[in-house]
Amino acid sequence: MGEKLSIIQLQRKANDLREDVIRMLETAGSGHCAGSLDLADIMATLYFYIMNIDPANPDWSERDVFFLSNGHTVPVLYAAMAEAGYFSKEELLTLRKLGSRLQGHPERSRLPGLENTSGPLGSGLSQAAGYAYALQYLDDSKHRFVYCMMGDGELDEGNIWESAMFAGKYKLSQLVAFIDRNNIQIDGNTEDVMPLGDLRAKWESFGWHVLEIDGHNIQSIIDAVNTGKAITNRPTVIISYTIPGKGVDFMEYDYHWHGVAPNSEQAKNAMQKLRTLDGKITSGDYNE
Repeated sequence: MGEKLSIIQLQRKANDLREDVIRMLETAGSGHCAGSLDLADIMATLYFYIMNIDPANPDWSERDVFFLSNGHTVPVLYAAMAEAGYFSKEELLTLRKLGSRLQGHPERSRLPGLENTSGPLGSGLSQAAGYAYALQYLDDSKHRFVYCMMGDGELDEGNIWESAMFAGKYKLSQLVAFIDRNNIQIDGNTEDVMPLGDLRAKWESFGWHVLEIDGHNIQSIIDAVNTGKAITNRPTVIISYTIPGKGVDFMEYDYHWHGVAPNSEQAKNAMQKLRTLDGKITSGDYNE
């Protein structure tokens, strides 16, 4: 991994990822806005500060690995990977096209740097836990870490909790998981569809170290991951409170944007919001 970005640079990078997401989804005409936008800060921090990776050598044996469990948010992962240099940014505009390497849900064998395939919800933590379990028994891999992103609506899936139990039993301390706690899923608010209750208590009961953070605060993300990496007797889960549709005011908090792409006018408005930080700075036109 190259030189780590500063906090301000990471904030700017996250906004770049949001702009990429809007472009991708507008061009594709379908996809998932809300979660892709709200995960930009975490993705920027992982790919440009935290993870030990080499985009020029995606299969590097010393790398950290990232598993995306809520695969519908893959536009922001593709954006981060392109920004990091795994592939050309021009390819982002092939999202969801026939024959593209950038499918609507990630397929591991299609793109170097993708660590898992995730379409059906609930599978990513199992994959991440299995990888971390293998690392635990390799004496020369103690410095490597496995990161996993889950959605909060995804916690309705039973195999998430099977994985949580497995990771807790085997004290997989090289596993650091995130929950995108944006409080929405495709059918509405999470607490209306299937109340999640006290997530901290649930995960602690499975033997995890639990942290709760503002998922848009870069320093909090860094500090939480560093704490998780320092825990040597259990896995860590970071409950990250986020704003769905973050950065685009007409999308924020609205569950209807969970699985909808912007049309051209909406995309233009969204880009203007992002480029001006909602009017805080001046910027050029979207079409420039």
